[in-house]
Amino acid sequence: MLTVTVAVIRFGGSNCDRDARRALDHLGVDAEIVWHAEGLPADTTGVVLPGGFSYGDYLRAGAMAAHAPILEEVREAAGEGTPVLGICNGAQIGGEAGLTPGAFTTNESARFQCEPVHIRVENAATPWTAAYDEGEVIEVPIAHGEGRFEIADERLQQLEETDRVLFRYCEPDGEVTAAADPNGSTDNVAGVLGTDDHVAVLMPHPERATLPDLGATDGQGVLRAFG
Repeated sequence: MLTVTVAVIRFGGSNCDRDARRALDHLGVDAEIVWHAEGLPADTTGVVLPGGFSYGDYLRAGAMAAHAPILEEVREAAGEGTPVLGICNGAQIGGEAGLTPGAFTTNESARFQCEPVHIRVENAATPWTAAYDEGEVIEVPIAHGEGRFEIADERLQQLEETDRVLFRYCEPDGEVTAAADPNGSTDNVAGVLGTDDHVAVLMPHPERATLPDLGATDGQGVLRAFG
């Protein structure tokens, strides 16, 4: 396996940075937690924007972290082909920073939700989904209060036409239904790609479904994109 150095960026309020690092370590990927004010290390070959509550979700989730100076470095790295993955709060940051289209807002239930969900692989021809088959269903947990993906109809159509929808919430058998959508996301979208397929965000937590000791390993394939 090719060893890379993945920078897991920590903001004030991040709480899934250690989870992400441990999951990557388990997969044999060299990873380190980087305090946002220190900038990206020179040897960074991958970036994770982890979950949590950066800046206490002040204004709205991810809004303040998206304007931290390190995000400009992340955008530059992404432009040079560095893999970038935003998870939960990291997905919110990615959307706010323009790394990916759409935005994440308050759950339709107006409450914080923490539960396992099923998501269907919509595009298996990406680094993040190469370990899966198209249409495969995996089980991963969510833990968010602002996870509802919102996007204009015409932009959603563009995502569809360019195969940039990565995952959709679904039933265990793969059927996409309103009942399977835990937060009211537009068209059940759970994860999307940026302009290039090495940049992705998703609301569920693959790092929490990676360690066998936790009883779930379906998320391993997402993180193997860094390996």
